[in-house]
Amino acid sequence: MKQSIELFDTTLRDGTQGEGINLSVQDKLLIAQRLDEFGIDIIEGGWPGSNPKDEEFFKKAKSLRLNNAKICAFGSTARDINNIESDANLLALLNSETSVVSIFGKTWRLHSQRGLNLTDEQNEELIFRSVEFLKRNNRRVIYDAEHFFDGWKDDKDFAMRMLKAAERGGADVLVLCDTNGGTMTDEVHSIVTEVCSIFQTPIGIHTHNDGELAVANSLAAINAGAVHVQGTINGIGERCGNANLCSIIPNLKLKYGFTTKTEINLEHLTSISNFVFELMNLAPNSRAAYVGKSAFAHKGGVHVSAVLKESKMYEHITPEVVGNKQRVLVSDLSGQSNIRYKAKELGIDLSGHKELSKKLVNFIKTLEHGGFQFDGAEASFELLLRSELNEFTPFFNVLDSKVNVVYDNKGQSHAEAVLKIEVDGEIEHTAADGNGPVNALDNALRKALLRFYPEISLIKLVDYKVRVLDEKDGTAAKVRVMIESSDGQESWTTVGVSENIIEASFQALSDSINYKLFKFQKQKSKLTA
Repeated sequence: MKQSIELFDTTLRDGTQGEGINLSVQDKLLIAQRLDEFGIDIIEGGWPGSNPKDEEFFKKAKSLRLNNAKICAFGSTARDINNIESDANLLALLNSETSVVSIFGKTWRLHSQRGLNLTDEQNEELIFRSVEFLKRNNRRVIYDAEHFFDGWKDDKDFAMRMLKAAERGGADVLVLCDTNGGTMTDEVHSIVTEVCSIFQTPIGIHTHNDGELAVANSLAAINAGAVHVQGTINGIGERCGNANLCSIIPNLKLKYGFTTKTEINLEHLTSISNFVFELMNLAPNSRAAYVGKSAFAHKGGVHVSAVLKESKMYEHITPEVVGNKQRVLVSDLSGQSNIRYKAKELGIDLSGHKELSKKLVNFIKTLEHGGFQFDGAEASFELLLRSELNEFTPFFNVLDSKVNVVYDNKGQSHAEAVLKIEVDGEIEHTAADGNGPVNALDNALRKALLRFYPEISLIKLVDYKVRVLDEKDGTAAKVRVMIESSDGQESWTTVGVSENIIEASFQALSDSINYKLFKFQKQKSKLTA
């Protein structure tokens, strides 16, 4: 029978060492609460002896109402073999008042000799006495054997001797760390198998992703006998990152049939991935396994046709198991199946419109050949579809537009847009300034429409992307503009294409406002029906 796996999350400690990542104390507390609800066993909160922020976190973490997880403080072995009991780092671990602590020690002779200037005997004694001191103070001790795999390959006897010192000191778990992230999967499996055959103490695994193998190496270690795995949500961490728990956990449970110490709420996997990305102000990885927006997205017509009949033909699991969902994209690779699927998603029945499906497929292929891209602009696609079904007509017509950009002799610029629009036979003529021509157009359009449609005041531009098509044409090349908009509750993306970047932007802006007005009108009709 397979042993249950203990899940150790280090997002709040090792994860924050990733480039561009910064969490406030409140962010860390919120993530810790979610990790507990998800089913993580141990949450490594930080290094209390290294900075005031982590010290504050451990103070405030005492008030968290955790149902499953234990908060863990992180540190190193003592610095001086003669001052174990007065070592500031070890005392900081005790002062954090966590029931679990993790400490790392040198397991590669290169580090021990050159980094700390210690003899083998001194390093061994330092590890033993540091672990023993923490155990005497009633802590559960997780010992991280830093650079274990590099140390093993350099001098196996030395690495094993240091690991045994931690075991003699009373360590509850011995974690083998691939700190440089360069060990191959077959090496990990072989080494962990041998270590597990020698030690009675439970073995853990901590891997980094410098060889793009962190998840594979973690799974190999578990299959070789490790019962404790460390990683981070979304694989964030120093350099190329840590092992990604969002991939490790579903692979353990769904592919290998392992259980975890605490029952994992697997259907919340995608949600917690997005939550952590959001708090870190990072764009989610759309191509991430299991949790990415594209993980169950289908674009090719043949694939979509098969998925509609039996999803397992092109999906290795049911998306809902991990809280994700199936998506079908519309593009120049689409067939009629894509159109029917997307229409059904939008609540449109095309069963009596076979010719329309064919017409739309050909129309979309023509548009995409001209530079449009609908797999990332689903709002524009919906407007296109509903227009063909005579369910949508634009809420306004642009009769005239003018954009001026003026540069003065000091190098400063000024942009102004002038618009004449028509709404239900009434003409509105307005002008607005902006930081640039697109911003000026956006401001002018909103200003002109506001008295007709006050609900557009909720719309905010979230993202603006420009892609140059056919670069060989230089400044005469077409550009594709994609705009993501939001009303605070929903977000949607629209697209425009032209040789003129202002025109392409205006197409996408117009679609964005039309989409919001269409949705608002539809919702209003339901309420009054």
